Amino acid sequence: MNASGPQTGEVRALIEQWAEAVRRKDMDGILRHHAADFIMFDVPPPLQSRGIEAYRDTWPLFFGASPNPPVFDIVDLKITAGADVAFAVALMRCVVVTDGQPSDLDFRLTIGFEKIAGQWIFMHEHHSVPAVD
Repeated sequence: MNASGPQTGEVRALIEQWAEAVRRKDMDGILRHHAADFIMFDVPPPLQSRGIEAYRDTWPLFFGASPNPPVFDIVDLKITAGADVAFAVALMRCVVVTDGQPSDLDFRLTIGFEKIAGQWIFMHEHHSVPAVD
């Protein structure tokens, strides 16, 4: 696996397109390159979402807690890609609105990809925030 080259450029472009789709609230764009049996671990419940429909169902909660348009920024992104498997780790920033007050929410994102029929596919996302006491 390598951290540069054409594979990482393809994966980076997919992640950037996905983040842009989130900012547009474009569900077709958000889901476009996700596997039917996609799995996500997220910060708010449910702890685990299995399948593309379950993943789709998580977005109204995010959009409902976001300003319009949503803030969904890639702060730092690292990609490692091989011939048919890749992963990306990122620091992300979004804004959530609680009781009418916006606040930054920094979170961590890990994405797993598989190359299927020549196309990189999102297989797994893991979103997390540091634990607090």
